[in-house]
Amino acid sequence: MDPSFMQLALDLARATVGLTSPNPQVGCVLVRDGQVLGAGAHLYDQVDHAEIVTLKQARAAGYDPRDATAYVTLEPCSHHGRTGPCADALVAAGIARCVVATSDPNPAVSGRGLARLRAAGIDVRVGVLEAEAREINFAFACSITLERPCVTIKAALSVDGLLAPPPAQRLHTAPFFLTGLESRAEVQQLRHACDAVLSGIGTVLADDPQLTDRTGLPRRRPLMRVILDSSLRTARTSRLLNPSNQDVWFFCSAEASLDRATSLENAGAMVTRVASHGAGLDLHAILAHLHQASIRSVLLEAGSELNGAFLRQHLVDRAILYYAEAELGSGAVPFARDYPGPFALEQSIKDVQKRQVGADVCVSGLLRDPWTTSTGNPTPNPLAII
Repeated sequence: MDPSFMQLALDLARATVGLTSPNPQVGCVLVRDGQVLGAGAHLYDQVDHAEIVTLKQARAAGYDPRDATAYVTLEPCSHHGRTGPCADALVAAGIARCVVATSDPNPAVSGRGLARLRAAGIDVRVGVLEAEAREINFAFACSITLERPCVTIKAALSVDGLLAPPPAQRLHTAPFFLTGLESRAEVQQLRHACDAVLSGIGTVLADDPQLTDRTGLPRRRPLMRVILDSSLRTARTSRLLNPSNQDVWFFCSAEASLDRATSLENAGAMVTRVASHGAGLDLHAILAHLHQASIRSVLLEAGSELNGAFLRQHLVDRAILYYAEAELGSGAVPFARDYPGPFALEQSIKDVQKRQVGADVCVSGLLRDPWTTSTGNPTPNPLAII
């Protein structure tokens, strides 16, 4: 029965997408003699972790959690953050068993919660539906272990692996859609699941995008639109700034015009200057700024230049590529500048998944495993304390 109850806990965790960051998505179910006594999930704004939500629910319903089994999708925490240790709360509740899907990805605390439970005589089982649990918190794990936001590259491509027709064949500031409505609806879901979407000035000038989350689903904080614009060429009339102009963050070079920066700031945007390296801005510095702002996950929706820069610097953690049936041919815009192309990227992807999305084909997978990655810097970021 362990997998079925853990599946219920995982479903609770999945339902919190957009509502828990910068904390992980966690679900918990309390069971005794096959009966569910309580079930809950963590919501950042309501503070309590999933285990506490579940214990409170069980007690409110008149159930004593003593001798029950707790099914938790992520190792119960052992440290004090905004709340007390959940491992201690489970011990105090007198549960008999704790079934955990996966250990904590934070190297500073991983295993400590499990050890605390075992020291109290609780029977602990780890690894039930582990792969599903780790998929749910992939971005959180990347952010903790790499000490920067998880970066997912998303691209809509022609069947021959190209981004768009030659610029001469495009209408100015008119979006060009390769893929169908089904793929574009999925992209909105991807935006909803991320803390930020990142693009460059080339895309802004070519498409005049809004880059908003249009799912209509609730989210804890608005989607941050991050624009890399070295010279601050974004016009004050850009759709990024109208009508929703409170969640746009521009990164520019130290030499960018003060007047242009002031104009964007007066429109409600944030502007941060970072160093330039070669032809582009310092991507590591930009990701560090985002991480400091508690942004765990970034969806890269950019053009050839930025795609190439992120890939060449090994700053992409997950890839989601939508292929349309159309062929663009020679002269079209490449997927990534100075990079072999999307088909070469597919060769680097782990756990490749291919599926049909309407008339399009989606190829996705991971470029690293954050649950086993060693960064060479074991010191956890303070943002890891939840």
